[in-house]
This record gives sequence, structure tokens and C-alpha cells, in this order.
Amino acid sequence: MQANGQSVTYPVEWENAEIDLVRLLYVGNDGVVRGHTIDAEDVTAAITDGSTLPQSVQSLTAFDQRILDGRFDAVGEARLMPDPETFRKLPYTERCGAMLCNIHDLDGNFWSADPRSALVSFLDEMDADVHTAFESEYHLCQETEDGLVPLDDRGVYATECMRTAHPITTDIVGALKDQNIGFEKYYPEHAPGKHEVVIAPSSGVTAADEHLFLKETVKGVAANHDLQATFLPRPFPGSTNGCHIHLSLWNRDENEFYDAGDADGLSDRARYFIGGVLAHADALVALTAPTVNSYARLRPQTEASAFACWGLDNREAAVRIPSPKGDAEKTTRLEFRPADNAANPYLALLGILAAGMDGVERELDPGNPVGFDPGNLPRVERDDRDICRLPETLGEAIRALEADDVLADALGPDLHKSYIEVKRTQWQSFTESAGEWNLERFRQVF
Repeated sequence: MQANGQSVTYPVEWENAEIDLVRLLYVGNDGVVRGHTIDAEDVTAAITDGSTLPQSVQSLTAFDQRILDGRFDAVGEARLMPDPETFRKLPYTERCGAMLCNIHDLDGNFWSADPRSALVSFLDEMDADVHTAFESEYHLCQETEDGLVPLDDRGVYATECMRTAHPITTDIVGALKDQNIGFEKYYPEHAPGKHEVVIAPSSGVTAADEHLFLKETVKGVAANHDLQATFLPRPFPGSTNGCHIHLSLWNRDENEFYDAGDADGLSDRARYFIGGVLAHADALVALTAPTVNSYARLRPQTEASAFACWGLDNREAAVRIPSPKGDAEKTTRLEFRPADNAANPYLALLGILAAGMDGVERELDPGNPVGFDPGNLPRVERDDRDICRLPETLGEAIRALEADDVLADALGPDLHKSYIEVKRTQWQSFTESAGEWNLERFRQVF
């Protein structure tokens, strides 16, 4: 076979997988998992030739609203190119498989507005291997006469929750294992119906790929149990879903974030990386907390990490350094907490890496770790300690991303500008509807 002018031998697992259909999946600026479904017999041709995709998909909002004057409008095509290394049979869907895709232009090169390709290219240029784990929370819900409600009314770590959700959890874990996704642990979380399945870290783009397959698996299994799974950042009053991103840099078998001689076990490179993440945090959350709903979650004293600071085991800091377990060198890492599952994981990881590596290049000092909840301090004291509140709305975050040259360069002009268009359209739709709400409600009062 020929790919980009070179002869390539592809694995052929799908030929013996006893499937009829294969889903070709991608994620655009809107953060929604989308794709095409093809006959299993056509997979080899799709890998070589791709599947036609209108460029306008990068001007879609999460509500399928196309930006009519957007960077990508009615004219222009791209090619959805499945990555054969990502193939797996979907154990929760009858006779169906899936592959994740890059998007190419018509010349066979990575399309300049494709998030997965942008991450792959950035990773290829790095001088270290990136190990990442996406730690996702979700709610299991059921339809009742009163509408959609959480599956249970318990809370964090409650065994009653475990018993209620056991049939679903068993199927989720089994389906992950069937897809060779490493399962580490499961537990109920801090609200009724809220759960978390932790999967093992992976290197490179695979971590983002497996995060998408985790979400698809949870939703698919829940549907098989006549339930709905939601990863929405704030699905119910007083309840949230986060997606904490754990990351470390490696040189072969050496963790570049670890230094046995440092009191906190952190290398200079780790500290500079943290400094970069904090320096770009306002813009970064436009990628990691990308919806209006995200900012209903991203509030102080909710363990959503609403402040641009770092700390050792501090769950109210944007960057937490978890205590290592077992071998400190193997487990020393940072955790970026102001992120949720509405994010495109390729863009979220790309943004964190670009920000962190900027800190490494400029040797940015992150300051001292914060050993307390910043929300307990008056604002004047936080200002004195350079502990800044992260953006409180999507609109603020978009403006920060638009002005951030480092993240703009990492995304490239087509991806950067089209992403901002999509998110700004979402923000404007929200503010317009809020204006209508204000008129209706205040007319009744005054």
C-alpha cells in the first residue's frame, strides 16, 4: 500500500474481528466525538484514501450550529484518515469496531486545523517522551417522571453507590480491558450519581486516544443498561465532573520531573514546566474548560482549582504535585486540575505541553508551593502572594487565548482562529439568551 508516497504495511486486526462496521472517529473544535461509519471490508481503502470530510466541521459548535462567516465555511474538503494502530472492536456494540483519525488536506498532509495532527506534530518535536493520564469523572443518570436524575442519592466512596452501580461498572471495566486500556481503580465520587474510573497512563497521543475511548465506553455501556452517562462539567446543581490531567516527561527510563536531592522531589525542569503552565493558565483554560458550563464548575473551594498557583497535594491549586507512591521516580508527576471532559483532549494536552515547555525554555520560577486553600484568604492577601483567580467566564478565557502568542503558535493560525470562532460563538449565544432571561425575569419584578 502507499501512504504519503511510501510503502506501508498495516496491521489487519479488523479482518478477523467478526465485525460488520467500523466507526472512524475524530474530535473537532467543539469537543464532540464525531465520525463516519464504513463497511469493515472498506477499512483498508479508507486507511489509504481516507473518507471525505467537509472542512466546515471545524466551524461547528457543540450544538451543530455552523458559523456562517467562519474560517471554514461551505467550500473546502479534507480527508478523514484512520490511524490503524488505534483499531479496536467495540465490546459494548454488536459487530462494530472503531478507529481514531487524523485529518489530512487533499495533498495528503496533516490538515492545519486538525487537533490530533497538531498534537502529534508537537510531540514529534519534543526532546522527551510524554506520559499522561486523563482522570475522568461522570454521572450515571436515569429517566423518571421528573426528568433526568442521578442513579443514586449517595456520595463519595459510599459502598451503597458501588452496589447500585456494580452491574454497569463491571461492564465498563470489562469493556476497557477488552480494548487493552489499563484499568487502575473505580470509586463513587463527591455527589449523587457521580463516579470515576481511573485508567493507566500512556505515552504520546495514545493517552488522549484512550481518554476518548473511555468516554465512548462509559456512554455505550450506560445506554445498554437503559441509563445515560454524562460528562458535563456541572450536570446538576451542587455537582460537577472534572478531568484531571496527570503528566510527566521522560528520557528513556529517567523521569525528568524527579530529583532525589530536592526536598520536594522535583527537578528544575519540573519547576520551570509548572512556571510555564501558571504563566499561561488564563489562556490555557480556554482549551481545558471550553464551555459556558465549565465555569459553573470552575469556582473556588469546590476542588475545581480556580486559582493559578501550585502546591503539594493541594486540590484547590491549578497544579497539584501528588505525593508519590512506591517508587518516587516512577510516580512523580504534575496534575493539571482546572480541566473537564468537554475539552478536546488533543488540544488540552497540546496546550499544557506548549505552556510548560515555554516555562522550561525561559526557566520560569513558579514561586513557592501553596500549602493552604487560596479561597480562605482575602483577595488582597492573595494578590500579595501572586495567587490569581482564573477566568470566571468562557468569554474571559477566550480573550486570554486570543492574546497568548505561545499557545497561538502551538496551535497554528488555522486551528487557533477557528477554535476561537467556535468558542466565541458559544459565548455570544449564551450572553444573548441570558439577556432574554434578564428581560423576562426583571419585567416581573420591576
